[in-house]
Amino acid sequence: MKEFIHLRSAQFPQLPGEAEEMVNEGLVGKALALYLQEKLQRLGREVPFVCCEDWGWWVELAGPPFRFGVCIYSLPSDGEVAEFCCTDGAGAERIWNWRTFGWIDTAPWAEALHGELLAIVRDDPELELLGSGPTFP
Repeated sequence: MKEFIHLRSAQFPQLPGEAEEMVNEGLVGKALALYLQEKLQRLGREVPFVCCEDWGWWVELAGPPFRFGVCIYSLPSDGEVAEFCCTDGAGAERIWNWRTFGWIDTAPWAEALHGELLAIVRDDPELELLGSGPTFP
């Protein structure tokens, strides 16, 4: 099951040039994507790139036998403090793999990533954890 992490911070403003990368106006999050890229690399993850998607930002994670990463959604903001929601980007609890001609259970990867993301948020005093669970805020 997909678990969301809802956070708030003034640490991730819209970056110069970010608006030109956005597919949909107002979906900021590049600063948070770059932040998570650095933090996950420090934890030993291979994080080859971040990019803008139509729904927000994507942090690519290499290693699993399927496309995997962090989805970052920005929530409407009225001031300097922004709210974001992050989740794994596995897409489904099970993914068909043609190479092995079988199903891959994505839960071990998703659970490990969720734990790492929670630790990153909890370890940074400039990030406020607003909630974590299966419901999108």
